[in-house]
Amino acid sequence: MTHTRALATRARQWLQLSWATLVATLTLWHSLRLQPTGAVLAIAFTVGPWLVLWPLVWRGNRRAHVLAAILAAPTLAYALMELLANPGAHTFAAITLFAAFAVFIGAAAWLRLSPPPAPRAKTAP
Repeated sequence: MTHTRALATRARQWLQLSWATLVATLTLWHSLRLQPTGAVLAIAFTVGPWLVLWPLVWRGNRRAHVLAAILAAPTLAYALMELLANPGAHTFAAITLFAAFAVFIGAAAWLRLSPPPAPRAKTAP
């Protein structure tokens, strides 16, 4: 059981590192390529959901980890589209693609390795 707990801790550290990389990359990417108003909107739409979900993941909420894995899918699609269609954005798109995939793997690994939640006690009606 201790080995599994250590692996869950490593998965959580991986998730946090990749999450920070993803948020920083998206923020820098949009702020460098867009005008200020467009950058603020792009950052709000791409980074906002990640920032809203972060406190719940930090506390170890299992549903937040599931949502993080689900939220990685559109980010992966966005990064892949930019990687294929925008030659000027290859570097940022590749880093974003890697970071979003790493977030997905980290969230899935933590969900798999962490202990399941304790069952709730049934109350009498």
